[in-house]
Amino acid sequence: MGWNMILIVAKSIIKKECIEEYKNLVKELIEKSRKEEGNISYDLHQDINNPQAFVFVEYWKDIESIEAHNNSEHFKRIIPEINKIRESAEAVRYEKLDY
Repeated sequence: MGWNMILIVAKSIIKKECIEEYKNLVKELIEKSRKEEGNISYDLHQDINNPQAFVFVEYWKDIESIEAHNNSEHFKRIIPEINKIRESAEAVRYEKLDY
């Protein structure tokens, strides 16, 4: 199947005492992910009303680009560190529809 551009919305709730650690961890992830082949944008947002809640909004050219990202050295090294300080996580992929 020929996929159109893919949007990923990845939500995390971070342990209250680990928010600064999380922000430090994701700096490198964001910087390197934005340079990857097939990345269109890679942005992190923090909930205004709940400072423990974060969401990555990522746009990728195609599924192959996402697979390469998920297998990159920085992703495989940083995500397990983030998982240690998360209370919960959810990631959803969306295909852009051309209307």
